[in-house]
This record gives sequence, C-alpha cells and structure tokens, in this order.
Amino acid sequence: MDSVQRAMPQGDNVNSFERYMGMVRGETVDVLPRIPILMHFAARYAGITYADFAGQPEAMIAANIKLVEDFGFEQLDVMSDPYRETTAFGAELLYREDGPPHLVRPPLEDSKDLSRLKTLEPKTAPRLRDCLRVLEGYKAYGYQRYSITGWVEGPAASAANLRGVQTFLLDFYEDEEFACALMERALEGAIRFAEVQIESGADTIGVGDAVASQLPTDLYERLVAPREKRLVEAIHAAGGLARLHICGDTSHLLQGMAGTGFDIVDLDWNVDMRHARSVLGDAVTLGGNLNPVSAILESDPEAIHLAFQSIYRSVGRPYMVNAGCEIPGATSCENLRALCRPIPVDVSGA
Repeated sequence: MDSVQRAMPQGDNVNSFERYMGMVRGETVDVLPRIPILMHFAARYAGITYADFAGQPEAMIAANIKLVEDFGFEQLDVMSDPYRETTAFGAELLYREDGPPHLVRPPLEDSKDLSRLKTLEPKTAPRLRDCLRVLEGYKAYGYQRYSITGWVEGPAASAANLRGVQTFLLDFYEDEEFACALMERALEGAIRFAEVQIESGADTIGVGDAVASQLPTDLYERLVAPREKRLVEAIHAAGGLARLHICGDTSHLLQGMAGTGFDIVDLDWNVDMRHARSVLGDAVTLGGNLNPVSAILESDPEAIHLAFQSIYRSVGRPYMVNAGCEIPGATSCENLRALCRPIPVDVSGA
C-alpha cells in the first residue's frame, strides 16, 4: 500500500484535477483528494430549493461551483437523485422543494412488458439533456482544473427503479430470466448515457447501484457484477474513469466488486476499510467511509480531521477523502471544512 510510483508537481503547481487524476494513476500528489457527496447541503448552502437544485441546470451549476470555491475540494458532479434514466425510460417524477424528487410510479410496477419502456435518448430526454447542460457548464468553468463527474444508475438499481424495489428483488427468485432482461435494458441505457456524458466533459462516471447491497453474494457475483463490469469497460473505452457507489454494508460483495474493474470504489461506514483494501487490492482508489450522521453531522471539526487521518493510515494510497455516503444537509460549514482540510500525502510509503 501507499507505494510511490511517479512524482508530479507539488504545492501551488497542482490543481484539483491533477491531484484527483494523480491519485488514481498512482502518482505522488501533495494532499489527499477530497470528493464529498453534497446534494442537500449544496442546495441549502446555495439558498435554493431542492426542486431547483435537481431540476434547473443553472442552479446546480452555480451551487456546485460555489462549493468547490468555498471549500476547496476536487470535484464537480451532477448528482441529485437516482431517477434521471428512469424518467427517460418513461417514468413520471414529482419535484419537491425540501427533498429529492419522488417517483410517482415505477413504469413496470405491474407489468413485465419491456416494450412499454421508451428508448433512452440522452440528447433529447429532458432530464438527461439537463444533465449534459450541467456538464457543459462545469467544462466551461473548470475543465481540467477540477474533476468533472457524471453519474448513471447501475444495472440493478436502474432495474429496481423501473420495476419497484421489492418487486424487482422478488423477480430474482421468481423470474430470473426477466430480471436479467430488465437489467440488460437498463445497462444499454446506462452505457449510452455514460458515453454522451464523457463527450460533454465528464472525466469520471459514477455508478450508483444501491439495491445491490440487498442481494446475497451469489446473486450479485453471478448476475450483477458481470453487468457492472461491462459498464466499466464501456466507460473506459469512451475515455472515462469509473467510480462505484453502493450505499450500505457491501462487505459480502467485495470479492465480486474486485473483478469489475472500477477505478474508484466508495465504501459506506459499516464496511471495514482495512479488509476492503485487502480484498480490492492496491490498484483501486478507495473512498470513504465515516458515518455521515454520527461522525460528520454530529461530530466536531478536530475529530473529523483525525478520523480521516486514521482511515488513511489504515488503508494507504490510493485513497480519497469522503464520508460513507451523502453529507447531511444540516451539517455545519465548520464540519465540512474539517472534512476538506488538507491531509498531506505520506511519501515514505508507510
């Protein structure tokens, strides 16, 4: 762990993009990159409703630019909710002022007829087109000064959005053939959307596959991980990095994740980071994994900073500072600044 491979310019000569990419590539950077997930906090800090943050490209662009300027972390991203592709497939969404959009009804809630789904068209579907506008805004502001991260839903999560979570989980046991066909349709859409996001300026594509944490090891390794791997291969072929984010306890999925090829893997607070490093290996950049509530929202700045130092000592490089999941909207600015406080990279290899 934490081996020195290549050196790069240090200190004031390193910008956020170089620091982020250098960490993934195994270069020796000055400080650990910071990649906090900020959605509710972003809207509150910008003084806008969540409906505007999720539904108005200019509002999201302004909010996230304000965050990187005021807190000094490395990444501009497009996250707001898991339903962009779901709406492109034909679902109806209800925007809410104080929380993420609400899916009115899964389009296949009571049907297995895949022909009911629209063809996913990233450049014409309204919410996908909005996402591309956000990426273009980030590119105009900070191309290769900040990492720019697009997002897609993973094959299991996207299928669960289209079918309903409980119904989709039952499908694995009652109609595996259909569950796989639905994931294939979702995967095709995710690949298409990821490719266009990279064309629009994204250097990284985050893949959210939250429902996978609810699956037993064998189902994940047999049916989901191979499809995640195909998504990663497509992202790489398009010139992007791939980042996996699965909320919850994924300890039982780590071995399956190890074969997917993700460059960056986020780990939630209930995963043992040292064990994750031993399974995923030294080539994967780990992100995480403090409890967003007890160890960020309810903690204090010094404890937060010390906790991230402890994680870094435990797992070594490559590593990026992040909580286990989204930073709660009510988190104090002081606590977020503590998360973003620079942690120098240990070049000794310890």
